[in-house]
Amino acid sequence: MSDASELPVGIADVEAAAVRIRDQAVRTPLLGSAALDARAGGRVLLKAETLQRTGSFKFRGAYNLISALDPAERDRGVVAFSSGNHAQGVAHAASLLGWASTVVMPADAPPLKIERTRAFGATVVTYDRATESREEIAAALAARTGAVTVPPYDHSMIMAGQGTVGLELAAQAAERELVPDQVLVPCGGGGLTAGIATALADRLPRAVVRPVEPAGYDDTTRSLAAGERVANAAGASSICDALLAPTPGELTFAVNAALAGPGLVVDDDQVRAAVRWAFEELKLAVEPGGAVALAAVLAGVADTADRVSVVVLSGGNTDARWLT
Repeated sequence: MSDASELPVGIADVEAAAVRIRDQAVRTPLLGSAALDARAGGRVLLKAETLQRTGSFKFRGAYNLISALDPAERDRGVVAFSSGNHAQGVAHAASLLGWASTVVMPADAPPLKIERTRAFGATVVTYDRATESREEIAAALAARTGAVTVPPYDHSMIMAGQGTVGLELAAQAAERELVPDQVLVPCGGGGLTAGIATALADRLPRAVVRPVEPAGYDDTTRSLAAGERVANAAGASSICDALLAPTPGELTFAVNAALAGPGLVVDDDQVRAAVRWAFEELKLAVEPGGAVALAAVLAGVADTADRVSVVVLSGGNTDARWLT
């Protein structure tokens, strides 16, 4: 395990992010459900980032990074690449701060996410994820325009912003006089997991932070088990469009290898059931990628008996097809 002082993000960075975003980000609720407790055989609390600005946690990291940029660079704007939630977070944060934004998005991203990214003020550039590289397209745009790149997860300021979720849930659990045993976090590139793990290593050191991924895109789970970054197999597919990173980020993996527990994996059918359950029982719209941690509880993939567990619902940018 690495010395925390050697990691790319620390608790002071997360605390600074909390100050930076506090007037803009929503302090999302930590919800309880008697029906879920009964099903889990333990206490389960739900951190509803579905109710965050732009419908996901991504606004936190985007605002944290963009608000810290040099105002002298504002005329150049920012550029990002994303399947949808980071796109919306960047577009909205940039608009609030007076920056122009361009976002590279896959052409097959959910139409709702593309439409909302444009509605938040961004110029959207689409690409074919099977034949083109979003990173290369974004890099070319940045080189041509001088725009500042805002990456989706592999940046210390992004991880710090996402870590404010951990600060909040720790404080909210304390308000209920509960000490979580584990925190289950939807994981794509690993930025949310890394940020929360950083916060909780300080606030709730007893809690195990466990990344949860969809089958076929379980690169963080396999990487943690192997002790090195591994990639997903080509041609994998999942309904969890928000979690389709090809491999863990270099910086995020360094943090998660040091601070996170073993990963968990759920399949698409388990995710579909979780999305429906959240809608029917909680009256919350949760997108497939945002529901993987809940799926791990409902399907019995996570051990929740006689434990206090926190489940992060990371995004709610979905449409009606997943709710029936």
